[in-house]
Amino acid sequence: MTNRFQNKVVVVTGATSGIGLAAAKAFSQEGASVFITGRRQETLDAAVKEIGGRVTGVRGDMAKLADIDRLYDAIQQQHDQIDVIYANAGGGEFAPLGAITEEQFDATFDTNVKGTLFTVQKALPLLKDGASVVLTGSTAGSEGTPAFSVYSASKAAVRNFARNWILDLKDRRIRVNVVSPGATRTPGLVGLAGEDAGKQRELLDFLGTRIPLGRVGEAQEIANAVLFLASDEASFVNGVEFFVDGGQAQV
Repeated sequence: MTNRFQNKVVVVTGATSGIGLAAAKAFSQEGASVFITGRRQETLDAAVKEIGGRVTGVRGDMAKLADIDRLYDAIQQQHDQIDVIYANAGGGEFAPLGAITEEQFDATFDTNVKGTLFTVQKALPLLKDGASVVLTGSTAGSEGTPAFSVYSASKAAVRNFARNWILDLKDRRIRVNVVSPGATRTPGLVGLAGEDAGKQRELLDFLGTRIPLGRVGEAQEIANAVLFLASDEASFVNGVEFFVDGGQAQV
């Protein structure tokens, strides 16, 4: 650990499992005061315990603006400014064209698009000048995937937030970048195959065949990229989509 985030205040949404949890743990290990969100109190409490260090859990659904307000109210009780936001909360499910429901569309766009937008916008009064914002995109935002068009469209929207926000925030020198994972071994991904461990393994093996490195990614590998984009090492990196996908979206 390099203590790159010593005494910095970092917000990670959707941090009770997978990539968000790995990133929150890494920020904490590098000295940050970390605030995390999750929708279920039990899993949130477990994540706080696993992360360790100076971490605070705030239960909330980032698709609900009142919950976002509660998050920033909790931060203001302890700190004057935020140094880093990693807007990671998101999700989706498979549904081919012809079977997409309004409920599925609303749930996906409310979390991935509306939630990301207002997580960042409502933080602006607390974000320090020169802060870093990292958004979670996906290779699905650039590639075609059968039965995944709603999720893919939502992640394409997230990528384009960054292109525009760097112009809106240029006077404050706030950097906005997108980390776009490829297939990554997380509970959310394996859960797409259901509860059967054999089918989960089959899914991971199949996805690995589509990646030039021959395997899916690990949550820690994505977290490493998030910390780089959030750090001063990336001080001249702004508005990019940083693919962490083993080459998946490049071929």
